[in-house]
Amino acid sequence: MKRTVILLTLLIAFSSVFAQRGKVTTAQSLKDAGKLAEALEAIKEAADESNPKAEKSFAWPKTWEVKGEVFQAIGQSKDENIKKLSSDPLTEALNSYKKALELDTKGTNAKGIKIKLTLLTNDLTNQAVEAFQVENYEKALLSFKQVLDIQQIPIIRQDNPDAIDTVIIFNAGLAAYNAEKYDVAIGYYKEAAKYGYNGARTYSLIAASYQLMNDTLGALESLKEGFEKYPEDNGVLESMIQIYMDLDKTDEAMKYLEMAIAQDATKPRYYFAQGALYEKMGNEQKAIETYKKTMEVDPEFFNAYYNLGALYYNKGVQQIEVAKEVPTNENARYEAELKKADEWFEIALPYMEKCHTLHPDDKMVLESLKNLYYRLRDMDKYNEVLEKIEKLK
Repeated sequence: MKRTVILLTLLIAFSSVFAQRGKVTTAQSLKDAGKLAEALEAIKEAADESNPKAEKSFAWPKTWEVKGEVFQAIGQSKDENIKKLSSDPLTEALNSYKKALELDTKGTNAKGIKIKLTLLTNDLTNQAVEAFQVENYEKALLSFKQVLDIQQIPIIRQDNPDAIDTVIIFNAGLAAYNAEKYDVAIGYYKEAAKYGYNGARTYSLIAASYQLMNDTLGALESLKEGFEKYPEDNGVLESMIQIYMDLDKTDEAMKYLEMAIAQDATKPRYYFAQGALYEKMGNEQKAIETYKKTMEVDPEFFNAYYNLGALYYNKGVQQIEVAKEVPTNENARYEAELKKADEWFEIALPYMEKCHTLHPDDKMVLESLKNLYYRLRDMDKYNEVLEKIEKLK
């Protein structure tokens, strides 16, 4: 009688084990039939650690492999009702496949899981691209990270141990950058730069990330490294020049500007930047020469005309101050000094008029012209400009 009870107990135990493993088989069949909601319920029951009946199925590698399949199928579905079954099905799929590999100590199912992971890589890549396009950069970053994670799994890596997916690494950097996770972006960009991906542009992006973190030194160091590797790239050079200018390191800025001009003498902004530096250094003659050089290279470079016109205008204003210092009893000398101011205003005028031709509605230009016409006593043009200013208000 006791033996019968024992046998019956064992039978019930085995039945429970097979019942839960049967849930796995059922889940797979339902998944294959496209009944994903039912498949999900079945596999959840078999993989539920808190379920006493799932003690054996929970530790069975096949359970997790099928769970991965079910979630992957949910992730691939275009049916909105199916999509509602999980907020992040591909992450669930990846975690399930990794759990299956962890439990499969003998590697019995490794080959099949490897194929599924390869397909999952494609799904995650597509998901990342789609998320990026709709500006969901956090999700894009997670998906790119998961692709890289899969590539490090031993059964995947063994086929090509030296392979480096620089495209995914770089795109992970872009996603992190757009998600405003600049420190994370720097890590990915530096990894991509190590393998020369995207050339000098990657160093420019590293620098931009540092600057957004208010780390100017980090930005400058990354640009210097980029310049050493890609000395012919003007983008890196320009970024370095801008930082040096922002830091008021005029000597360094001028040195790199000269390099930039030597590399490409056709870019007017290099000469303009030189002119601005010379003006800042108090070397007006060199500033005038380089502003004029800018105009030669690009006859419609607005800022060169404006800066040169402003330079001459300011010299006129300074000359008026000189005239004011003349004693009141020296009227002839006073008039002579004032005439010198008018000469500067006359020189400034054509540059400001050119600015007005290039940007007719620029309020700063109109104000400058108004003052110049007033100083030069051309009241017709003064009133004409005054009328334009009123219309723009």
